[in-house]
Amino acid sequence: MASTSTSSISLQTNAQKPCLPSKSAPKLSHTNLSFPCSLPLSTKFVCVKPSSTAKYYNEVVVDEEMDRIRRLQNGSDVRGVALEGEKGRTVSLTLPAVEAIAESFGEWVINGLEKERGHPVENVGVSLGRDPRISGASLSVAVFSGLARAGCLVFDMGLATTPACFMSTILPPFAYDASIMMTASHLPYTRNGLKFFTKKGGLSSPDVEDICDKAARKYANRLTKVSILLNIPLSRVDFMSTYAKHLRDIIKERVNHPLHYETPLQGFQIIVNAGNGSGGFFTWDVLDKLGADTFGSLHLKPDGMFPNHIPNPEDKTAMAVTRAAVLENSADLGVVFDTDVDRSGVVDNKGNPVNGDKLIALISAIVLREHPGTTIVTDARTSMALTRFITNRGGHHCLYRVGYRNVIDKGVQLNKEGIETHLMMETSGHGALKENHFLDDGAYMVVKIIIEMVRMKLAGSDEGVGDIIKDLEEPAESIELRINVVSEPRYAKEKAIEAIETFREYVEEGRLEGWELDSCGDCWVSEGCLVDSNDTTAAAVDAHMYRAKVSDEEHGQHGWVHIRQSIHNPNIAVNMQSSVPGCCQTMTRVLLDKFIIANGMDKSLDISQIEKYAKSGIVG
Repeated sequence: MASTSTSSISLQTNAQKPCLPSKSAPKLSHTNLSFPCSLPLSTKFVCVKPSSTAKYYNEVVVDEEMDRIRRLQNGSDVRGVALEGEKGRTVSLTLPAVEAIAESFGEWVINGLEKERGHPVENVGVSLGRDPRISGASLSVAVFSGLARAGCLVFDMGLATTPACFMSTILPPFAYDASIMMTASHLPYTRNGLKFFTKKGGLSSPDVEDICDKAARKYANRLTKVSILLNIPLSRVDFMSTYAKHLRDIIKERVNHPLHYETPLQGFQIIVNAGNGSGGFFTWDVLDKLGADTFGSLHLKPDGMFPNHIPNPEDKTAMAVTRAAVLENSADLGVVFDTDVDRSGVVDNKGNPVNGDKLIALISAIVLREHPGTTIVTDARTSMALTRFITNRGGHHCLYRVGYRNVIDKGVQLNKEGIETHLMMETSGHGALKENHFLDDGAYMVVKIIIEMVRMKLAGSDEGVGDIIKDLEEPAESIELRINVVSEPRYAKEKAIEAIETFREYVEEGRLEGWELDSCGDCWVSEGCLVDSNDTTAAAVDAHMYRAKVSDEEHGQHGWVHIRQSIHNPNIAVNMQSSVPGCCQTMTRVLLDKFIIANGMDKSLDISQIEKYAKSGIVG
């Protein structure tokens, strides 16, 4: 493993909840929590053995307290409220909860390695990275404690990105056995969460469910015994420099500039908007060192309060300020990262935002030149125009369930079945490539775009990357509405599934005229998702969803409606697109009058947003 500096930290806490007196001056309040900002660089290691009472924890069953941990599962991640200050929400991601989850993950990793190798394992290394959220420092201590309890060696990457955490299990001389990224992506500063990786990639929803179930048992037993004092053998490592060099080398090798190999971005101006998240490194440790001019870049300083805008390539403010900076500086490209840099979007040299379907189209065009005829997997919220864009270039478009893990796992499955699939991408900006370990890496996607931009310039074109997607048609309308489930949190998922399955029945029975359950090639709609015709799903169903294509006598097939259970919040998401102006409002009226109200669901669902749009055509 790589050379590291080591230190020892002490954790002693009685489950005090982090508090915020005010948003302008947030402070964390803990009892006897020792976590210095700058840890000593040399401290004696103290080995920590797995707890001898582990079996006892598994015998404890306290339903209510266990449910609190289980509800932290968010698909293939863990997410919760880490700080007070969010109206209507209480702190759920507490120090004891995080410690229990980290310990269960560590045990899961060790058990998996022992099963794989057929013998006991030692010196299992797990790295931890985090975004700049202000709850990260204290929660990191809980992660370190949990991993140490499980018997793992702990490596602190400090400020990092989600893709870098996975790559820390791959790139030498680090090559840890597993990694955790502490982030809540684009969610408010009050939230935080955990993403898990092994050398095989990100964990699946069933894996995380299993970990949270075991953690729930530990947590339930520790409610009144959370005072911990551990000397943790903590090693601090600088992995981000290695990861940045990895990205620089890819650009240099693939551009292979005939005049200046070491600085292939010389003469290009690239604006980076990191949104005060973890993405600033891409400016000074990748672009600057390759000769790019990054003057005019925005919000590079990490700030866990995210004072300027939500770090999210789907956010209109984020794209607008980046567009303005590109135009003001006559830059060649603008880049927008989300908080933990597993997603990205760009702005071309003419100031056109490239995200959502446009970003998928751009990456698809690049990938199809490199791998003609490949299959491209996306979620089922993409437009009919994107399908035409891909097929017109000789590619195959596979529509699959919403959820970046679902989309990626589908691509992995297709490749195993002998169907060449090089790109898996969701409209949110999560994109993974076969060539990059099937990892959703926003920085790597930008690297692909930058390489194409330089190649176009070397070929004599001044048009910029936006020219690649100039023939992509846009839908006349595209909206997203939310239906809140009126229920206690523990019953919300069940009620959402019931509503969505009733929607399927209505469409199948022809009770919504002109609506028909959608399909995709050899796929058909079953069990709440688009699955292969042989009934083999790429992953367990983590959220129920259906897509219906909509037609009428005047326009023929003009749009679709996608309805799904949200895995983030107790609500149902409804997405619509139409090639005919006004038809989204018409589809909403049909959904409201002939399905929701006709079925009496308006009493158990908060349909205020749907009602407003149906009447006024305004989303609010």
